Amino acid sequence: MRSSKPLVTLPGMETVWTYRHRQIGEADVDFIRQLIARHPEASRRRLSEKLCQAWNWVQPNGELCGQVCRSLMLALHRAGRIELPPVRFVPHNPIAERRKPRPIPVDTTPLCATLDEIQPLEFRQVRRTPQEALFNSLVEQYHYLGHVQPIGENLKILVYAQQRPIACLAWSSAPRHLASRDGFIGWSLEARRQNLRYLAANIRFLLLPWLSVRHLASHILGRVARRLSGDWEEVYGHPLYFLETFIDPQRFRGTCYRAANWIVLGSTTGRGKDDIHHRGPNRSIKQVLGYPLCPDFRRRLQEVQL
Repeated sequence: MRSSKPLVTLPGMETVWTYRHRQIGEADVDFIRQLIARHPEASRRRLSEKLCQAWNWVQPNGELCGQVCRSLMLALHRAGRIELPPVRFVPHNPIAERRKPRPIPVDTTPLCATLDEIQPLEFRQVRRTPQEALFNSLVEQYHYLGHVQPIGENLKILVYAQQRPIACLAWSSAPRHLASRDGFIGWSLEARRQNLRYLAANIRFLLLPWLSVRHLASHILGRVARRLSGDWEEVYGHPLYFLETFIDPQRFRGTCYRAANWIVLGSTTGRGKDDIHHRGPNRSIKQVLGYPLCPDFRRRLQEVQL
């Protein structure tokens, strides 16, 4: 568990567990023990819900932080600090099983036109909707990286023209550490910890291969940038202030992003987020591009709530 640290005792302090930047003291551990004792028939999931309610541990969209809470309780259980009831049910986990999306047929007739001729375009946020399966199918079939289900906050935008799907854009939570981006924003470590949720990363951008429409890619990027923060707030309860993406320079030049006014921030180190030895690149180096969604994005992202 990368986000937790073992129980430690410091001079003049009670024994604590640091989890997701939250200090769990002995009084908190005692409260959890009492909660379990008061509800002997409750499952682990139900206990985590009750603990979230007692601690007012909620996400910005108002939903309980159930998964995080269950991870904390499991860590305390494994450390011998609490005794959880036996596991009753193991839910289906499609991310762990990594099943490929089922192919869904679409009209692949070549579409050669001007941008004006295919207007109006329709942009649909399809995450958690019946159309998400079509999005996943198209990305799996036609994007060179295939489909991957993001972990954390994420949205999927499906673009239609003349009632036909023409483009897919997947967005996810931004990575924690990115030197070129962090330097561009100029935030402190604490500001980054508090405000990283206001960033989103474009992890897939697919124009379907039977299209031939000049300037379509940059037009779609511009349109999506104007609506994405509103979509994000509707689903997750908070806006976005900054977008980012990665370009593989051995494959692409990123022309459409530049045409849509994205800014080149620098390059990745090629070491990945879990590198601890710093012995040089172990994966391809990517170019990092960013796009501010509001003029005062730096002020907003540099703010620290005391």
